[in-house]
Amino acid sequence: MGFTEKQEALVKESWEVLKQDIPRFSLLFFSLILEIAPAAKNMFSFLRDTEEIPQNNPKLKAHAVKVLKMTCESAIQLREKGELVVTDTTLKYLGAVHVKSGVIDPHFEVVKEALLRTVNEAMGEEKWSEDMKGAWGEAYNQLASAIKAEMNNNNIAA
Repeated sequence: MGFTEKQEALVKESWEVLKQDIPRFSLLFFSLILEIAPAAKNMFSFLRDTEEIPQNNPKLKAHAVKVLKMTCESAIQLREKGELVVTDTTLKYLGAVHVKSGVIDPHFEVVKEALLRTVNEAMGEEKWSEDMKGAWGEAYNQLASAIKAEMNNNNIAA
């Protein structure tokens, strides 16, 4: 069926809301990841040596923004091109970093759940819908699949 115009619009609409308070939603995003999977803390270099999530950690904020933005951009590409297009260098980097950090399939599901809960929080119950959940979920799944494929390439090369 492909990624629909409506799905793209839902992702773009919610991305605009997220961007309005990215420090808050970045912190929420990482808080949810660690609530779902506390052991994941050691996978993030900027969280490894602290007992709590630092409220003003610029690396945490920057990382969360990258994940949210790349997922949003994935949605736009899915609509415009019918597939996810990430530059080879970006994808190679993401694959290598995820392999080095020991990321495995279940970790992607944790991040997806945290992402969806973050978008839900940003949009509120009146604007959150199954359609929006599906749109973000599909965009994230496509991005995760591309990263996993590159991780497999990294493992083969290693």
